[in-house]
Amino acid sequence: MEAKRIILHLGVLAVILAVIFLPGYSRLMGLREENEQFEKRIALLEEHNGKLEDELVQLKEDPAYVEKKAREKLGVVRKGEIIYQKNQGTPQ
Repeated sequence: MEAKRIILHLGVLAVILAVIFLPGYSRLMGLREENEQFEKRIALLEEHNGKLEDELVQLKEDPAYVEKKAREKLGVVRKGEIIYQKNQGTPQ
């Protein structure tokens, strides 16, 4: 009889501990997963930042690169240059 009572008390104790600690453990697992996602995002952003820093160095030190970017993004042309554009979507 005493053994059954001890087993019952241990069972009740186990249920109480599970009720207390299980939500916290679930939250911990969720936070770990979220942390991993943030670490991946940080790695991607650091890689992108490195590329931007390299481009900044080129923009500061390489006039030919500055000219190339100005031509690509702004459509800048030199005096006397003629621009030829390819027709896109000509009817057939």
